[in-house]
Amino acid sequence: MTNPVETLLVLVLLSVLSALGSSRLPSLIKVLSFQGLVVSIVPLFMGHEMNTGSIIFTLVTFLIRAFAIPLYIYVAIRRVAIRREANPIVGYHASLLLGLVLIVAAIAVSPKFNLPMPQGRPLMLPTAVTLVVAGMFLIMSRRNAIAMVLGYMMMENGIYLVGTGFSLRAQHIVEFGILLDVLAGVMIMAVILQHIKQAFDSLDTARLTTLKE
Repeated sequence: MTNPVETLLVLVLLSVLSALGSSRLPSLIKVLSFQGLVVSIVPLFMGHEMNTGSIIFTLVTFLIRAFAIPLYIYVAIRRVAIRREANPIVGYHASLLLGLVLIVAAIAVSPKFNLPMPQGRPLMLPTAVTLVVAGMFLIMSRRNAIAMVLGYMMMENGIYLVGTGFSLRAQHIVEFGILLDVLAGVMIMAVILQHIKQAFDSLDTARLTTLKE
């Protein structure tokens, strides 16, 4: 019988590759929204005892991660009229190849961490490691500020998966605090992006080096 958690984690890994190989910002937002949706429902299949509070926390997390944040970012890119990223630091084909290497490396090194992850969930920790490292790579390899924000979201998805493997109650308390920080950060970043667009007519962060003290 197919393990639903492992199936969901495979979908998350595929979403990482899709994100690294995407040049269109709306497509990247949709991938991150799908990734947030899948990651958010993983706790429902973990076999933890779910009380009313846990279910409410899971649903709120699902709504914020899969809908609220992606929608807010999509509105932001509509306002600044940027739909495609040009001239990334690392090309899309190279990023896709590095993503494949990262997944293989994460599967190889994750058992060495000796973290108390759930039994029968061999992809849980490798997927979390992949998300965190891929998010960092997205931040460092893209010039567009919106792509960097999405990389930060991907890192947060990885942190969420790590927490999912531990006590569900502790996971919700920590995750909800982190998620509110992410939501506030995205809202602030949307305002900053509009000012960057007005000042430079571009969201290329390389332009920021032209600023003088």
